[in-house]
Amino acid sequence: MEDISKTFGSMVFNDAVMREKLPKDVYKKLKQTIKNGKPLDPSIANIVANAMKEWALEKGATHYTHWFQPMNGITAEKHNSFLSITSDGNVTMEFSGKELICGESDASSFPSGGLRATFEARGYTAWDPTSYAFIKDNTLCIPTAFCSYGGEALDKKTPLLRSMEALNKQVLRVLKLFGVTDVKRVYSTVGAEQEYFLIDKQLHDKRKDLMIAGRTLIGANPPKGQELDDHYYGAIKPRIAAFMKDLNEELWRLGIYSKTEHNEVAPAQHELAPIYTTVNIAADHNQLTMETLKKVAARHGLVCLLHEKPFAGVNGSGKHNNWSMCTDNGMNLFEPGNSPHENAQFLIFLCAVIKAVDDYQDLLRISVASAGNDHRLGSNEAPPAIISIFLGDELTEILYDIEQGIAYNGNGKAKTELKIGVDVLPAFPKDTTDRNRTSPFAFTGNKFEFRMLGSSQSISDPNCVLNTIVAEVLKQFADELENATDFTAAINKIIKRTIKEHKRIIFNGNNYSEEWVNEAKRRGLLELKTTVDALPYLINPKNIKLFTEHKVLSEAELFSRYEVLMENYCKIIHIEGLTLVDMIKKDIIPAINTYLKDLCDLVASKKAVSAKINCDAETDIINKLSNLTNSIYQKVTELEEKLIEAKNCGNVTQCGRYYHDNILSLMQDIRALTDEAEVNTASKYWPIPTYSDLLFKV
Repeated sequence: MEDISKTFGSMVFNDAVMREKLPKDVYKKLKQTIKNGKPLDPSIANIVANAMKEWALEKGATHYTHWFQPMNGITAEKHNSFLSITSDGNVTMEFSGKELICGESDASSFPSGGLRATFEARGYTAWDPTSYAFIKDNTLCIPTAFCSYGGEALDKKTPLLRSMEALNKQVLRVLKLFGVTDVKRVYSTVGAEQEYFLIDKQLHDKRKDLMIAGRTLIGANPPKGQELDDHYYGAIKPRIAAFMKDLNEELWRLGIYSKTEHNEVAPAQHELAPIYTTVNIAADHNQLTMETLKKVAARHGLVCLLHEKPFAGVNGSGKHNNWSMCTDNGMNLFEPGNSPHENAQFLIFLCAVIKAVDDYQDLLRISVASAGNDHRLGSNEAPPAIISIFLGDELTEILYDIEQGIAYNGNGKAKTELKIGVDVLPAFPKDTTDRNRTSPFAFTGNKFEFRMLGSSQSISDPNCVLNTIVAEVLKQFADELENATDFTAAINKIIKRTIKEHKRIIFNGNNYSEEWVNEAKRRGLLELKTTVDALPYLINPKNIKLFTEHKVLSEAELFSRYEVLMENYCKIIHIEGLTLVDMIKKDIIPAINTYLKDLCDLVASKKAVSAKINCDAETDIINKLSNLTNSIYQKVTELEEKLIEAKNCGNVTQCGRYYHDNILSLMQDIRALTDEAEVNTASKYWPIPTYSDLLFKV
């Protein structure tokens, strides 16, 4: 076992390495850039680049890459060696400040959503010094933003960085009004819990749907699923434990704060949870975590499935995004505190989140929308597609009392006048109420847990939305408070008004219940059940105004993301449809027919012995499977026709609706018929590994 204290972050060009490798004045200038978001001093770029190169060479690196996150949701890298030829024909290892700061990449094959023409290939990567460089597979990876020749953001990092700046600006305005002047910068922080499945690679490779689509398109439920609750937090199998040990060591070397690991609810499902860090670094770390999960799994003869719903009938996988706001001097702005000053400050930031979530329910829903996540949300294993906030009974009661103007004492309501900032909150421990695992957005002591994220998605999008919507509400509050003649009265007015106008978004009950769906409708909350229902809201004038005013996304950049997201939805379902057709025609129907032939031969051989022999069982199976095969074939033929028709369905909005309304429903019909055929076909004839094989043979 490695000495973690020595190996943690050993492959990261982190603060300790910079302090050791850089001259003091250069180190101070670079730290100012990282800490305060100041522009990088160009004069130090060559010095930093040389130190980075020398460190990377010591670690065995031979190449460098600008590591970026295009709009396809995964990472990209183009490797260049440090090798350079001298005038006398020898070689030297070089890496310049120019190469560190800016790179050029062919952007023609990355999704742009119309921001650039296909024949316009030029794209640029720009170093993000706030996220540490690291070494992966003998390559120095430099986290970068990715933009077009015209400067438009073609990635997920750039809008996230812009949203962090927008939030920082507005939080500082509010803190200043409270007399907090020693804070220079505010960060949103995140801990992203990651769920995933592990299955045997040999079994995985025998299923086209898992290899191509990442999820099972057919598959009958096994006799046992998760109903005994025996997998959750259960003893970890030796093979999985070996994988987790290897995984942790890989992540720790990359400076990723992997902390918690356990079995999840579904068989073969597991979870990893990190320690919190700034949202930009957390996003980079989560991308690396997903990549490392797959890489380490392969070394152990396993496959890591990150699809939101790889198996029907058992829980899918999500990602819990624990979001908070912290200052550069360590103050968590969602800590209630004990003094009147802290109480009022906490309530302002709490109310900002409540109002933001209510005003921008659509954007939060969009931020987690995908073809994969549509299978998971609302399935009594994840929050429904309705946004609401869980605050817990005590905090909800406090807000009610504030709205009513009565003092809270925890044991009953004293009918006295309440003055915000004087006696609003009692000592408020973190765990004053039980957790609500059904809530999509839950306050959990000093942070909010956004539980709707899909397991495969980048956390950049939802955190970009969270930062921006809270920044907008804080701007509204700051505008009002800065013009107030009586600060305490203005605070009181804002908090009471916010609670009264936005309390509809607060719900502490069972989000899985049908009663809540009806209640949410009565309250006027949005229920955007699918990706195609949600995405059009992205280009609503209200949301365009939000992103453009805070300089997070331009109108063109917003429309591009709408195009990319809807087009991706269509492509995923199209690929799944083609894969299903291929499996049914080439594998499933031939296998069933082989079984039918053998059954027919068996009946014939029995009847040849004696016409009186009873063959009712065989005949019943033959009739049932024959009818099922005919129905499957008819549906598959219809699916093929629909997939061809899809090419002419119009713009991306019409296309998305077509795929949802026509292709998905047909695929579900085919699945139901095929799963029934599976349970009526002898095991040795079924051509692909079953759910029992996949979920229990690890």
